[in-house]
Amino acid sequence: MPRAGGTFTIDSWDPQPYDEAEGASLTRVHVTKTFVGDLVGASTTDIITAVAQAEGSAAYAGFERFTGTVHGRKGTFVLHHTATADAGQSSLSWTILPGSGTGELSGIRGGGQIVNDDGAHSFHLDYELG
Repeated sequence: MPRAGGTFTIDSWDPQPYDEAEGASLTRVHVTKTFVGDLVGASTTDIITAVAQAEGSAAYAGFERFTGTVHGRKGTFVLHHTATADAGQSSLSWTILPGSGTGELSGIRGGGQIVNDDGAHSFHLDYELG
């Protein structure tokens, strides 16, 4: 299974809090990104974040549409994100929505991880083309 890697920058982060009740705050966030490396292109992402006020733990889930190239193949696909952070430990993973690939990325499947190193974002994506 090929592995694509690289980095991305967050171009915009538009949070819209919608539930700030005791215990945890819930926020919708619209994000745009630019990718470089084995993925070259841009994306739009919508996530729902939850931040626990007492513990400082956090989680998010969301969907991202990537438009660009993967190892030179052009198209689009959708990623499903899940992430948690607690006590200095974090897990950020993404899975390609099966059937969402277009163009030369039609049939793409797979998943990977995101690493946030003090605001510098890198990733890997293990994928196959059907």
